[in-house]
Amino acid sequence: MDGDLDEDGVCGVLIAEKKLGVSQPTASGHLNILREAGLLKAKRIKQWTFYRRDEAKIKNAKQTIVRRV
Repeated sequence: MDGDLDEDGVCGVLIAEKKLGVSQPTASGHLNILREAGLLKAKRIKQWTFYRRDEAKIKNAKQTIVRRV
């Protein structure tokens, strides 16, 4: 897998296997929900998709949740 951790993020296959312990299709479904919500950025490199957190959007989401609580 040819991705730069800082620039591209982490490969979805590694997230599924090493971090979540679920199948790749299961992880992809959840990662896509987070991407559609704007919390993750996805980048396709060859046959793999790399995911990186969108720190600004996460910070904004946290502030919105705190204001509503």
